[in-house]
Amino acid sequence: MRPTIREVARRAGVSLITVSRVVNNSGYVSSETRARVEEAIQKLGYIPNNISRSLRLKKTNVIALIVSDITNPFWTTITRGIEDACHEQGLNVILCNTDESPEKLDEYVNVLLQKRVDGFLIAPTTDDTDTLISLVEQEVPLVFIDRHPQTIRASIVRGDSEVGAYKLTEYLISLGHSRIAILSGPEKASTSQQRTAGYKRACQMHQIAVDPSLIFCGEYNQEHGYHTTLNIFEQIHPKPTAIFAGNSLIAAGVFKAIYDLGLKIPADVSVAAFDDLTFRFTPEPFLTVVDQFPYQMGYTAAQLLLKQIGDQTKTTYEEIVLPVELIVRHSCRQV
Repeated sequence: MRPTIREVARRAGVSLITVSRVVNNSGYVSSETRARVEEAIQKLGYIPNNISRSLRLKKTNVIALIVSDITNPFWTTITRGIEDACHEQGLNVILCNTDESPEKLDEYVNVLLQKRVDGFLIAPTTDDTDTLISLVEQEVPLVFIDRHPQTIRASIVRGDSEVGAYKLTEYLISLGHSRIAILSGPEKASTSQQRTAGYKRACQMHQIAVDPSLIFCGEYNQEHGYHTTLNIFEQIHPKPTAIFAGNSLIAAGVFKAIYDLGLKIPADVSVAAFDDLTFRFTPEPFLTVVDQFPYQMGYTAAQLLLKQIGDQTKTTYEEIVLPVELIVRHSCRQV
């Protein structure tokens, strides 16, 4: 059951008319009272009826894109695909960055609902939130990108992370590596879970025992790659002969740590990664990667959302899993 305006009023300790004034931005409400009402709305995940009705019936030609980290080239490229698809149809895009914060995601969704956007493209930060559940229950046009909460049934466009991780790990195994460290993203992110699952499956298929001490979860950023790699070479024995970076930013951190340690790639350690982005613009690409074609992911996700917006007579659910490609370069060697 979605929260009601009466529950908001009860939680904030105000009258129904006060909640209505805050929601519709009409009439005087003190700043202190408004803050209590807005906090109650956010905590309960309340979506006013007039707002959800507007999203279903009245077009603004604006959609919302909420991603985790726009400084990550993966999301920059996805955003370009989304913008191109929307521009072709005369729509504008509002871009928001959550920094992997569920609280920021909730705040953005609530604000954008007030702005009457036509729909949402979201990279969720956690497994689920009341706000996302409310969007689905209200049949607000919504497509998840790259990641999907396990308990929420909504459309998604993603790359095949599990298969990509399997292919990359199997390639390292074919070179003779049996001590392979994987530096993945947040433990609760579906992409991290899928890539770790693909890594484990490849090890098991080739009768290599999965060593939990070689599996590292963290943020999808350079700092995780750098500090984890330093810790690996200081604390893990025997040391891994290969490192699987969960994305291109982690890979950049891995590279820096290896060079700071005075080691060489691939002479001392092989490195491979998910996403063909950070090193795409170098004259001679060096890193072996799994490419999941983020531009196409963004373009496809936007098309799927526009399809939902254009046909709101029924609730639709689609999962589009895009193929990935292993690209072998020079960052891995035979052992």
